[in-house]
Amino acid sequence: MVLVPGIDGTGVAFHRQVPLLERDYSVMMHRLRDDSTHRMPDLIDDLRITVDAASNGGPVTLVGESFGGALSLSFALAHPERVRRLVILNSFARFDSQARLWLAYHLTRAMPWRLMPLARRMSAWRMHSPHTDRSEIEIYQQLMRTAKKGGLVARLRILRDYDLRDRLPLIEAPVLFLAADRDHLVPSVQQARLMGRLTPRATVRILDGHGHVCLINQEIDLAKILDEWTAGA
Repeated sequence: MVLVPGIDGTGVAFHRQVPLLERDYSVMMHRLRDDSTHRMPDLIDDLRITVDAASNGGPVTLVGESFGGALSLSFALAHPERVRRLVILNSFARFDSQARLWLAYHLTRAMPWRLMPLARRMSAWRMHSPHTDRSEIEIYQQLMRTAKKGGLVARLRILRDYDLRDRLPLIEAPVLFLAADRDHLVPSVQQARLMGRLTPRATVRILDGHGHVCLINQEIDLAKILDEWTAGA
């Protein structure tokens, strides 16, 4: 199993899930590059290197969160033979609000990076599940300090041209789309249902009462969710 992080590129949103997943899976965390000039094909190539290292040439389960879901879907289209199945959390086939994306891109470019921890704390109410323990949010905030400005700016720029709606019918692997119903960053439920209709072997599951950064919540056990998906299939 390869975990593909969101737009911060660090993978820290998975930190609570890794020991749960390692009970049943060999888990490798992928980290996105930090330079400010990369494009989606570069990220696909980087992910292929991680997948090769994880699987010795065989297919893997990709778990992509938010932007990592977009990358995982793009990877599955580029290298279908390397993907056994996909788990896509709070992601999208296209980022519909281009105005918000434009604003986020320019604000991130202009913001002194030392102020980013403060910005994250001010927006925490929009990002996390309402009932996530404060101590878990604090751990998340501290771990997020490893994110780099250049990588974040580049990935915001990538999303301006990202659109997989016409290509989703070509995905061959089974896909589980997970969507938090209190996601204020991405219309996750709407996007999951759209992608579920367009992807041939798709299952959609709604995570009731959760926000965009839901994997740090004590109620979420990704390994259990995957077991239930497998049993249903």
